[in-house]
Amino acid sequence: MSISEQPSSASRRTVLASGLAMTTALCLPTAAAAADRTVQRAISSSAKGKTMGTFKTKDGTEIFYKDWGPRDAQVIAFHHGWPLSSDDWDNQMMFFLAQGFRVVAHDRRGHGRSSQTDVGTDMDTYAADCAELANQLNLKNAIHVGHSTGGGEVTRYVARYGGGGRVSKAVLISAIPPLIVQTPANPTGVPRSTFDGLRASLAANRSQFYLDVASGPFYGFNRPGVKTVQGNVDSWWRQGMMGAAQAHYDCIKVWSETDLTEDLKMIEVPVLVLHSEDDQVVPYANAGPKAAKLLKRATFKSYKDFPHGMPTTHADIINADIMAFLKA
Repeated sequence: MSISEQPSSASRRTVLASGLAMTTALCLPTAAAAADRTVQRAISSSAKGKTMGTFKTKDGTEIFYKDWGPRDAQVIAFHHGWPLSSDDWDNQMMFFLAQGFRVVAHDRRGHGRSSQTDVGTDMDTYAADCAELANQLNLKNAIHVGHSTGGGEVTRYVARYGGGGRVSKAVLISAIPPLIVQTPANPTGVPRSTFDGLRASLAANRSQFYLDVASGPFYGFNRPGVKTVQGNVDSWWRQGMMGAAQAHYDCIKVWSETDLTEDLKMIEVPVLVLHSEDDQVVPYANAGPKAAKLLKRATFKSYKDFPHGMPTTHADIINADIMAFLKA
């Protein structure tokens, strides 16, 4: 075909679109297509309530948040880990949105699309930001789910601000409470030198450090026989690099040294604690089982060989376990 005989631009676009649609139809398994249609119908039915926006805290920090689903539905608020963003909850937000819940998640200050501030990097401020978000969105009777550092954030928020009908239940996944670092009162904790090493690696080459964490211990890709999922690594790196280096550097101290023992004791609502024995980031023995013992109304479930990032790698199991707890 000569240049003069080629289809017009509009025709070429039509041909390309038709070809792409045919390729997609041929490649997408029937079951997956049906599941996708179910999710799309559920999302479409609540499209009027879908929101992504920002608000400013009392100190002027801009916090990004997502708020999807019917405004009169049961709220599930998600709190992400370090150094990520609300995008790390994609699997859970899509799943629970399809089940009819209203799902909310924010980017912690210094993380994701929120302000790259160098102030307020402490658990008290993180929890206060959550309280301001709850007021902003008028969240009541909410279920708060936290992963890793987000689990610490949930713990302090629920302990200090969860009264008055604000919180109905909480879920802690691979979470940092009660305390990770080794101290005289916590002799089995992780030596402080380990966290000094993390800070040094972040300061020296944050981009490479984040690739190393995601392709290794976070998802357990360094374990024999575990195949690396490059998309997970790329997403982790992308989320991390969106945030502020200084805030992430300082946050290592927050998630490793904040003692949440007394906060756990103060919580009155039912709490589901999920932790894996093979967690390479937040060691099992010093976290999940201890946190469950300190809580007044805990349900504890452990896994044998899931990684720290199990909400992503084992989303189907984690989502089902959360759902069972919510229905109990």
